[in-house]
Amino acid sequence: MVMALEGIKVIDLSRLAPGPYCGMILGDLGAEVIRVEAMDKRARAEGVLGLSDELAEMLRAFNPQGRNKRSIVIDLRKEEGREVFMRLARDADVIIEEFRPGVVKRLGIDYEAVREVNPEIIYCSITGYGQTGPYAQMPGHDLNYIAMAGALGVIKDERGKPVFPSNLLADMAAGGMHAALCILAALVARSLHGVGQYVDCAMTDGVVSLMHMEPILRHTSGLRGLPYYDVFETADGKWFSVGNVEPWLWENFCRALGREDLIPMQREVDRYDDLRAELRAIFKQRSRDEWFEFFKDKDVCAAPVHEVEEAERDPHLREREMFIELEHEKFGKITQVGISMKLSRTPGRVRFPGCGPGRHTDEVLAELGYNEAEIGELRERGAVA
Repeated sequence: MVMALEGIKVIDLSRLAPGPYCGMILGDLGAEVIRVEAMDKRARAEGVLGLSDELAEMLRAFNPQGRNKRSIVIDLRKEEGREVFMRLARDADVIIEEFRPGVVKRLGIDYEAVREVNPEIIYCSITGYGQTGPYAQMPGHDLNYIAMAGALGVIKDERGKPVFPSNLLADMAAGGMHAALCILAALVARSLHGVGQYVDCAMTDGVVSLMHMEPILRHTSGLRGLPYYDVFETADGKWFSVGNVEPWLWENFCRALGREDLIPMQREVDRYDDLRAELRAIFKQRSRDEWFEFFKDKDVCAAPVHEVEEAERDPHLREREMFIELEHEKFGKITQVGISMKLSRTPGRVRFPGCGPGRHTDEVLAELGYNEAEIGELRERGAVA
């Protein structure tokens, strides 16, 4: 069965989180993704993370961001390495990079240079603050971007201290997923209008977009502080989420508990502390999983707070194939996250797990027209590995 992006060729220069996740999405949808990796291990993800060779190999096997991608190692600082890259770019559809603004231009592989050999290229740069603006050259990570965009200011604990929600918002949503959306839009535009283009994808911009409702709600509490939209500790010390915002769902919830006297309290703001105390006492009466079994068929918004390993075992997520098993040549069966985009006619597929750096260097070079002697010469000169 054909896949949605079958026939699309992507060159992935990225290294940490946003770009590799973007490439994963495109690869899952059928694109041919070639990962161009740095010659120096310290510049690759495992070097940045300080991993040993053994741990790096294991990470690449289990990390879904490397799947469906072939790997070639090129030294882009060498003229011969840049020539290899430009040969790759000549018949590519998409290039993804996440260097600091100006780096690809200094290397001679920026959008303008690539457009000279491939006018229809879609060239996506993923950065923290974008290519323009006073913060463009500042380094940063997810925490900094969500702080700048205002997201961290609305995620606080009971003392008012901002709480960091892992690196989900900027890196994954506003970075990788946002970039994939931009690239897909550019591919549609090219198919309709015949033009390639440059995509300036800033993670901070993406977080601001995710925050689009906050300016409207800034004079209200929004959903924060509502006792009927909260998490409660259960008898076994675990947590359970309740989100019955709509009056009819709140009524269903209260009737299921046999506490119809709580129904009017949803509208009585001055009694919210009392309502929260009542709910805390109620949820202490059963375990988290007992509460979920109780509420599953009551037509209410209620769900257990799972740890990651518990989510992997959840029967609904398993049936939805959100956790899948792959066969790895060294590590045997490995579990990875599945494909969230469920397309009926052109479904995505995980074809192979991630591999070591340079695994496909010779194969890719041969496809570009280099013969064995030329490949050997490139390797001797340190242009590829």
